[in-house]
Amino acid sequence: MSRALRLVRSLAARLRSLLIVAPTERAAWAAAALAPVAVVIAATAPGAWVAAPLLALALLALIIADGLASGRLADWDIRIADDIEVGQPATLAVAARFAGRQPRRAEAALACDPRLAADGRIALALAPDPLGDDWKAQTTLTPTRRGTALVERVWVRWEGPLGLGARQADFALDRRVRIWPDLSPVRSPDMQTFLRNAQIGLINRRIRGEGTQFEALSEYEPGMDRRRIDWKASARHTRLFARENESERNNQIVFAFDCGQAMCEPVDGLPRIDRAVSAALACAYVALKGGDRVALFGFARRPQIMTPFITDARAFHRLQSAAGGLDYEPAEANFTLALATLTAKLKRRSLVVVFSDFTDPTAAELMVESLGRLVGKHLVLFVTMADSEVEALVAAPPADIATLARSVTADSLAQQRKLVLTRLRRLGIDVLEAPWQSIGPQLIDRYLAVRSSEAIG
Repeated sequence: MSRALRLVRSLAARLRSLLIVAPTERAAWAAAALAPVAVVIAATAPGAWVAAPLLALALLALIIADGLASGRLADWDIRIADDIEVGQPATLAVAARFAGRQPRRAEAALACDPRLAADGRIALALAPDPLGDDWKAQTTLTPTRRGTALVERVWVRWEGPLGLGARQADFALDRRVRIWPDLSPVRSPDMQTFLRNAQIGLINRRIRGEGTQFEALSEYEPGMDRRRIDWKASARHTRLFARENESERNNQIVFAFDCGQAMCEPVDGLPRIDRAVSAALACAYVALKGGDRVALFGFARRPQIMTPFITDARAFHRLQSAAGGLDYEPAEANFTLALATLTAKLKRRSLVVVFSDFTDPTAAELMVESLGRLVGKHLVLFVTMADSEVEALVAAPPADIATLARSVTADSLAQQRKLVLTRLRRLGIDVLEAPWQSIGPQLIDRYLAVRSSEAIG
């Protein structure tokens, strides 16, 4: 913090803290305790009624004197990272320094975007730092949605030595915190170990014996697949030769996100779309490391974003930035318009991974029709998260009639959901349904299986 900024804050804090003195909870209890005294005086000595207002004035003067004796706010500071990730804990620290007499108690409160804290309010109790003169407090925030969150205002309140009067200062903060998609799966030790040891790891290696791209000829040996024998080359050399192929790279992978109402519903505290984005980015990172091309497509009532294809893992931050711009829309997604737009933009066969959800077969009808048209030109993988609440209701023991009714209704919804997923499979669409915790790993496994089968090109 620059010296000029500290000076301005210090002068503003002095002015505000001198003007505001408020009674504390202890002062309220003291006033309540004086009420019976006033009643007794009025009942036993009506002529001495003037003592009651004098007691009230004396308490008021004591509150003001106690508040003014509490010292003044000399400086304050708030520390929070400018960039944090949705669903991941972030530390918010508040520090205050008081000149003169140290307060008996101090606390701070902040007004912020509800993305950072419930109801948009954060309260902290400050404590003296044993290693310095500052009063400090910190708390852990867990953002619930992506976007830019604003910390608008801060209040600092401190009490006098008797705990009757408190002084308060408030300041406009206007601090912006960018909330990005969760990349913890990409940074996890398991992912890094996988990328180092896998054949598509940190150092690209040629994968012989698989794929469709010709690499070399080698003399046939017992145990090799007979389908790999190159009969023309064998006839020329009068001995058997086998083809060695290289796994195809440069496949096009498109991650398409339904940003409509169904995907905005929370699952274990975070919207489904944020769970989907985290899983997709982890798979996209693996795909980039494997030499494939990756793009993101988001849609709701109309298409939101369509990124160009990224070909290098060093440009992964561009995918992260684009995913951070996916908006939440409380409306049904227009699959017909979105997938028609996507089909028009894709010039070659691609793997299209669609993240979506639905509540009933009627709402899913247009989705099924649109995906059926898309699968005619591209390989489609439909990803949806298992509804843990519905599964819990289905598995609940029938303790009473209400529980039994909820269980029957939940089972009916689950059967309808299975019917829609079965229709998608019959159309030739690969379907991945799993709890959100395992969507990322299963998606990577499914991508690797599709890649090794050479079904994209």
